[in-house]
Amino acid sequence: MPGSRSTPPAGATAPSGPRAALQALLDGAEGGTLRRALWLDAVDQLLRPHLPPVLAAHARLANVRGDKLVFVVDGPVWHAKLRLATQELVDAARSVGLDVAGLTVRTTTQPLRPMPPAASTAPPMSAAGQSGLAAALALLRSGAPDVSEKRVGGNRKPGQRGT
Repeated sequence: MPGSRSTPPAGATAPSGPRAALQALLDGAEGGTLRRALWLDAVDQLLRPHLPPVLAAHARLANVRGDKLVFVVDGPVWHAKLRLATQELVDAARSVGLDVAGLTVRTTTQPLRPMPPAASTAPPMSAAGQSGLAAALALLRSGAPDVSEKRVGGNRKPGQRGT
């Protein structure tokens, strides 16, 4: 086609945004690692429906190493339950094209998925609380003596007894 080019014309800016950043990462030297992580996540999503529902929240596919699926679970009880589901998972993996013969399970003490940030459940501060906080901050900024220095006998010399 006349006028079509595979490269942008001189002076044109390269596309920007999340898609361009992702494409730059995939094309870079570390692209293989990122592609592998994305593939593992896709396989995890394919195998997840074959897990018992209570186990699905506590197990995650970590790797496919040789002819074994490597799963990570967040507790010993889930380790045992996943071992019981080995044959179903191997059959499911074979059905999506993986040549696997077994399963390895690792247990971690960390949560598998980060918890969403908790919303603040503290009630809003009252007007009296806000004014008290403002007064305390003003005292701190003014360099007023500390409350502990105003104790009875606070100005004694070392070794003196209070009378």
